[in-house]
Amino acid sequence: MNPVRENDKMMQKNITHESEKDSVLSNGMNTFEIEIKSLLGEASKAEELKRQMCTLDPNCRLTGSNKQLNHYFDGGDMDELVKNVSLHLNDEQLKKLSHIVTAGNNFSVRTRQKDDQVLLVVKASVDEGSSANTVSRLEFEEPVNLTLEELDKILLESGFKYQAKWSREREEYEYKGMNVCLDKNAGYGYLAEFEKVLEGEDDSAIASARAEIESVMRELSVAELPQDRLERMFAHYNQNWPDYYGTDKVFVIE
Repeated sequence: MNPVRENDKMMQKNITHESEKDSVLSNGMNTFEIEIKSLLGEASKAEELKRQMCTLDPNCRLTGSNKQLNHYFDGGDMDELVKNVSLHLNDEQLKKLSHIVTAGNNFSVRTRQKDDQVLLVVKASVDEGSSANTVSRLEFEEPVNLTLEELDKILLESGFKYQAKWSREREEYEYKGMNVCLDKNAGYGYLAEFEKVLEGEDDSAIASARAEIESVMRELSVAELPQDRLERMFAHYNQNWPDYYGTDKVFVIE
């Protein structure tokens, strides 16, 4: 018997629909994301991490899986983006986006196709990292009734330019009260993201969430991917993304 396959079957029985998760992340005020990445690289290490999570948390479950196309943009006018996309957002979505644009800085703007769903993603950093790869950040991630190409066109008309296009396959797990994403990324290989999502900007809650993630990562014997290395990887991919987008090719940057 293959224990990983058996664990996957067990967690599939408890699968939560993506629409349910999205409704949680979308209600109320802007969400605040605390996320730490770990570079796994090889498929065998991703399988070992899943085995570990199932062993240490009997309630660990697979909550979703999807294929994604992520288009990153730079430049542009955030106020122009709000104006141009407003017709495709409801009142609550527009309020959330306007708040981030007014209160935030150092934005990372993306469009995303997650299976058949298209989303606008805007993130603003609140620590020493960039908004693309930071640990703590404000986040807007909302569905729009457009194709990926139509949403891209709105960003281009708002003065943005393509920075890079990314592709990945993602499995999402619930583990000890946090979200763990296992991604197979073009260029990067396998990457784990440990995430807590908070409502609001309470400093003590943010510090507590980060400490909780760090404790779980130690328990699972996975190391945080240093920000400086992640930035080098990100820069290399951005310069060479046509070689990797939609492929299984992987590079190694120390």
